Order: sequence, then structure tokens, then C-alpha cells
Amino acid sequence: MIRPILLYGIALAAAAFLLEWLNYKHVVHRWSTEFYVACIAVICVALGIWVGNRLTARPRPPFAPNDAAIAALGLSAREYEVLELLAAGDANKVIARKLAISPNTVKTHVARVYEKLEVASRTQAVQRAQALDILP
Repeated sequence: MIRPILLYGIALAAAAFLLEWLNYKHVVHRWSTEFYVACIAVICVALGIWVGNRLTARPRPPFAPNDAAIAALGLSAREYEVLELLAAGDANKVIARKLAISPNTVKTHVARVYEKLEVASRTQAVQRAQALDILP
């Protein structure tokens, strides 16, 4: 029962398409070439705007550290500064110079950061901090 209905539907759609195509051939001869060029130009402009809008990167909101995670870990303000400089790739001596503290103090802060983040290396510390939204 469904098969004949489907065949009749396809036949009606083909007939409607044929009638529209014949009407299109008649209309093509009535309108000027400039009209068709303008239509194609409008379609291309609209498509270009749409594609450009889809491919253009959206600005990211400014990063705000997760203060609840920082407090839950018990990171002090100085340890957070050290963690930021670790993420920047600075060596202990460079961190000591930037923060005006001794390299041994930096080592202590780094050890405490590792302990609080439960990691064993700088890379792991930065990855864990990023996973917790502490660092961008």
C-alpha cells in the first residue's frame, strides 16, 4: 500500500519540478542578464559574510583564577606567584631574582607547591593547576 503512494508522490514531485523548470526557462528570457549577476553577487556576499562569521575567532573572556581551588589547596599568595612563574618557564634563580628572595626560599616554595598539588615535576604542577583553573 505504501509503495504505490510513494511512487505517485515521486511522480507528482517530478511533474511539479518539470513545470517549474519550464516556467524558469520562460522567465530567463524575460529578465536581463544584470538581474542574474546581481542575484549571484548577493548570494556570494551573504555566503561570504556567513563563512567569515563562522571562521572568525571569538574573543575569550579574561582569565579569572579559581579562588575556591586555591583556598582548598591552601596555596599562599607567594606560592601562587611562584606557580605562575613556573608556568612561565622560569628557572629557580630567575624566580628568586624576580621575587627578590633567595633561591633556597624558591626551592622551598616549589616543594610546597608540589606537595599541595600532589605532583612530582614542574610540568605536572602546571598541568594540574590548569586542570583546576588556577592558571590560564
